[in-house]
Amino acid sequence: MKKILIPLIGLAVVVSCGTTKTPEGGKAQTTTVAKGDKAFLSAYKTIKADELKKNLYVIASDEMGGRDTGSPGQKKAGEYMINFYKNLGIAPPKALGSYYQKVPSEFMKKRGGGNLPDSENILAFIEGSEKPEEIVVISAHYDHVGTRNGVVYNGADDDGSGTVAVMQIAKAFQEAKKAGNGPKRSILFLHVTGEEHGLFGSDYYTSNPVFPLANTVVDLNIDMIGRDDAENRGKQYVYVIGSEMLSSQLKVINEAANKKTNNLELNYKYDDPADTERLYYRSDHYNFAKNNVPVAFFFDGIHEDYHKPTDDPEKIDYPLLEKRAQLVFATAWEIANRPDRIVVDKK
Repeated sequence: MKKILIPLIGLAVVVSCGTTKTPEGGKAQTTTVAKGDKAFLSAYKTIKADELKKNLYVIASDEMGGRDTGSPGQKKAGEYMINFYKNLGIAPPKALGSYYQKVPSEFMKKRGGGNLPDSENILAFIEGSEKPEEIVVISAHYDHVGTRNGVVYNGADDDGSGTVAVMQIAKAFQEAKKAGNGPKRSILFLHVTGEEHGLFGSDYYTSNPVFPLANTVVDLNIDMIGRDDAENRGKQYVYVIGSEMLSSQLKVINEAANKKTNNLELNYKYDDPADTERLYYRSDHYNFAKNNVPVAFFFDGIHEDYHKPTDDPEKIDYPLLEKRAQLVFATAWEIANRPDRIVVDKK
C-alpha cells in the first residue's frame, strides 16, 4: 500500500434460494445462480492456505529483490504470475493481445514518478457466459519498495498477500468454468504496478482501459490481507473500505457473502470521513472510484512490519489469508452472477 498520503445481493444464492434488498428498501431481487450452491462451494474450496503460501514464498522471496517498479525482480515475479495463469488456461484479454499492459516511464514521470523505468500491469481474463461486456475487476498491486542499502524489502503482506489472493481467486473461477459453471459476467484479474510510488499502474489502466469503464461493474481491490494490526490482534476480521461510497448494494452484497461463509468481523473504521489515515485514497481502487466505479478495498491494517524489511512470508497468517481471499471470491461470484449489475446511486 502506498505510504505517502495522496491529496453480494445476498449470498443466499450460494446456499439457498432467496431475495435481497438494498439498505434503502429498494426492490427485492431473486438471488442469482440457478445451479445452486454446489458449483460455488466446489470452486470456493479451491482457495487453500497451502497454495497461497506456496505462491507467496516465491513472490516475496529475496530472488525478486523487493519488486520495485520496473525492476528485474518485479519482472521476474510477473513472469511467475503469467506462467501460473497459462498453466490454468486463463488467457489475457483478446483486446490487449498480451498479459502485459505497458505503463510507460513518461506516464509515471509526469505524475511525480521521477526516473522510474517502464513497467507493466498484468491482466488475465475469464469471459462471461451471458454478459461478457460487463466486467468485474479484482485487483492487487504486485510491486513493492525494492532493495535499500543492500537489504531486500520482500513485501510479503504489502502486497504479496493480495497478489497471491487474486491468483487463487482466478483459479477458483477457472475451476468453476471448467465444470460448466463459469461466471455470467466477465472477470478481469488486474495486477497493477507502481502503486507504492503513486498508484501509477491503476491510474494508467483507468486512463487507458482495456474495457470501457462504463461497462466496469465493480473493482474489488486487495491490498494487504495476510496479517493483523495491534488493534485487532488475534481477531478473525478484515477492514472493508469504500463499499458504500458509490453503491447502496455493494456493502449489502459483501456482508451477505461474509455471513454465509467465514463470518469474519468486518471493520468499517476507515470509512469515517474524519479518519486521518485517509486510506480510501491510498490504494488502487481509488482510481476506479474517481471514475464512478463502485469499489471495495480489503485490508488488514497498519502493522509493525509495514514498509520494513521484516515484512516476510513466514509472518503471514495463512488460514486468515485464506478466509479473506474466500470472502472476496464469494463477493465477486455473487456480483458476477446476479441478474442485474449493481447500481451506482451515490456520489
